[in-house]
Amino acid sequence: MSVLLEVAIRSERDVPGAEEGGADRMFLTGNEGLSPDLAATSAVLRVAQVPVRVMLRLNDSFTTNGGEFTRLVGLAEEYVALGAQGVAFGFLDADLEVDVATCRELAGRLPGVPWTFHHAIDSCLDSRRAWRDLLKLPGLDAVHASGSPRGLGVGYDDLLATAQGDERAAALMLPGTDLLPEQVPWLARAGIGQFHVGVQARPGASYKAYVDSGHVRSWRLLLDS
Repeated sequence: MSVLLEVAIRSERDVPGAEEGGADRMFLTGNEGLSPDLAATSAVLRVAQVPVRVMLRLNDSFTTNGGEFTRLVGLAEEYVALGAQGVAFGFLDADLEVDVATCRELAGRLPGVPWTFHHAIDSCLDSRRAWRDLLKLPGLDAVHASGSPRGLGVGYDDLLATAQGDERAAALMLPGTDLLPEQVPWLARAGIGQFHVGVQARPGASYKAYVDSGHVRSWRLLLDS
């Protein structure tokens, strides 16, 4: 079975390295992991040859309000109209549980558009309940998760145990933050079929450098093996 490789990008200058290295999908964010502006998104989508998902997030928390929610819906519709294959978002409530109502409402405004629940999952207090809630959401086909807000360096064991214990959760998992090559075989054996790389695809592991095709290719070869 082919394993999907998603590469995080920030601008159209990252596109050649991601595609030449063998990315199956790209994930576009703006600065600080927020939504990119429409000009930057359009520039990426004009040159991209593989599917692109775009971040829907207008503040650095995991919450939103009515006015902002309306802006998010409008942004999502514009991203899709420009050619985005999907979007990414994720909201928690005051109890640090998945805000099912808000996520369901936003997904419902985007019929037929696949989406990723971003790493807000790692900040939930009850991960088992969070995964049960996510399995109920329409259109969701990926959950960018690391098992801990501090990344896979801390959360790897918990994420692996969750995947081993629930094949439905494993099918949605998109591990990424601080992912190490040696973790991939074990996660894949647990049923995970998609992986995300961010700084791992850049020289010096820095977002100051553009995505490098050689770095991406090394991950492509690992997943294909």
